[in-house]
Amino acid sequence: MQTQTFERMESNVRTYSRSFPVVFTKAQNARLTDENGREYIDFLAGAGTLNYGHNNPHLKEAMIDYLSSDGVVHGLDMWTSAKRDYLETLENVILKPRGLDYKVHLPGPTGTNAVEAAIRLARVAKGRHNIVTFTNGFHGVTMGALATTGNRKFREATGGIPTQGASFLPFDGYMGEHADTLDYFEKLLNDKSGGLDIPAGVIVETVQGEGGINVAGLDWLKRLESICHAHDILLIVDDIQAGCGRTGKFFSFEHAGITPDIVTNSKSLSGFGLPFAHVLMRPELDKWKPGQYNGTFRGFNLAMVTATAAMKKYWSNDTFARDVQRKARIVEERFQKLAAMLTESGMPATERGRGLMRGIDVVSGDIADKITSHAFEHGLIIETSGQDGEVVKCLCPLTIPDEDLLKALDILEASVKSVIKA
Repeated sequence: MQTQTFERMESNVRTYSRSFPVVFTKAQNARLTDENGREYIDFLAGAGTLNYGHNNPHLKEAMIDYLSSDGVVHGLDMWTSAKRDYLETLENVILKPRGLDYKVHLPGPTGTNAVEAAIRLARVAKGRHNIVTFTNGFHGVTMGALATTGNRKFREATGGIPTQGASFLPFDGYMGEHADTLDYFEKLLNDKSGGLDIPAGVIVETVQGEGGINVAGLDWLKRLESICHAHDILLIVDDIQAGCGRTGKFFSFEHAGITPDIVTNSKSLSGFGLPFAHVLMRPELDKWKPGQYNGTFRGFNLAMVTATAAMKKYWSNDTFARDVQRKARIVEERFQKLAAMLTESGMPATERGRGLMRGIDVVSGDIADKITSHAFEHGLIIETSGQDGEVVKCLCPLTIPDEDLLKALDILEASVKSVIKA
């Protein structure tokens, strides 16, 4: 397997190729194939970008048909038939059935573009600068989004330029399972000497992906919404990794029955792995002047075509969501078993997550690396997350066949047993 070209020419910033040092050539649903013909089951799925699997045939067909008809691929923010189909499908299939009324901003192709636009919009709408964010949160690595991202690894890569405009507060569970961290937030808001500038908005992940699969309780989310309403603060839900069905519902905040003021989506929004993002906002928050926030690739029509096809195929009824929840129960039960095995062997471990966004916290990044490295050697691609990479993280395609799901879990169990015996 020839990797010299990559090693010679690609920047040291690369990450996933260090964990999975093979050259991939093909992919289908939950399987990747390297250039030697070896197959791997994919529990990474583009870090949550491929919820509908690699090369999904339904989305591929829509994309090929559109290209074959010479449909507009790049259109800046001009009106196209593809954009109209996307917006109408989003409204009729996703928003209206959930009682949601949002306007749509297409800010550019990535999640960090969406976060940048969301926090900037909150500042414009409220005339305040501060954004409250939470410990272990990850919202992107451009300067505005980075200010709301907790991990020092990313924050230290600014070349010494300080990040500004955000205040960090403890996420649910950060102070222990019996402490309600929102008590602290509410006390600061009510204390004129507390030192917290009244924020324009609060940005939160309902399940922190890169932070270690930390799950916000449903009551905690409801209270957060209530606090925001009481103090005229906008609630921004970053649904970039947890959205598009990952938790078992299209939007991860549906579980809590809340209605954010602003929502960001990206990753699996296009459905096919094509770069695409949007910001959803309550109509009265649309304070932008024409061209005030733009981007050359905000009109990626090909991504709109596959996004439309994904919504029609998987979200026109609740069949797909129920199947995701069924698979989630399988993963949850197996992860709980593995956590118990590790704990009984003297390696404390816990399972957590929501839907098919799940993890096993093994406390030690070294142990997690040993588990995932053994898994890769035996045909399973699975990553870690958390501040020290201590959480073994499942982000398998939501469309994964049961056969592949069970085989992957068997490989993971064998990997855990190998680490226990070592």
